Amino acid sequence: MYPGSAFRLHPPSARLENIADWYPYYQSCQNHFLAIAQHTNHVQILAASINIRLPLQILQLSNARDILTIYIRRLVATGLDTYSILNLFFGHDWPMGIGHIHEIERRHYLLAAKSASWLEVKSYYDMGDGQSIPYLRPLQNVTEEEIVAAESAWSAWLAMQDWMLGPRSPWAKDAMAAGEVYSPGC
Repeated sequence: MYPGSAFRLHPPSARLENIADWYPYYQSCQNHFLAIAQHTNHVQILAASINIRLPLQILQLSNARDILTIYIRRLVATGLDTYSILNLFFGHDWPMGIGHIHEIERRHYLLAAKSASWLEVKSYYDMGDGQSIPYLRPLQNVTEEEIVAAESAWSAWLAMQDWMLGPRSPWAKDAMAAGEVYSPGC
């Protein structure tokens, strides 16, 4: 939890209006994770308990830039994506650096749970080299905003599956009927 307030997520667009302002925060999170956090006992114990190897345990790291997402995904799926744990892993800049990735991964987890069986979701969150996820927990501290955003994304996905895109979109028809220009918000 944020000190003195409820844990709340903000739309990614609110944090990514200027990507040049965001990127230094992301780099700060990456540097904290790679240079500090993975070497601490707390992070090593937590990583072992959720069965995921840290970069220092991997002989050859394929792409250090993309490494943070796998840890965010694992923390979300195990219900360990709390403010204090994200701060431990990614440093105090995490809300500005990886906050939007965290929000998107929470939405992906909701959508995965809606679209597949427990076993399929578990296999999606398993990783190679014996790093299977030890357990799945329902998403923790969910806000109404997150549920609405996930419902909107789900509706847009179902529309795309039915090729109801662009001028065929039900939202475009509603907007045209009202004399507005349709602009998808998902």
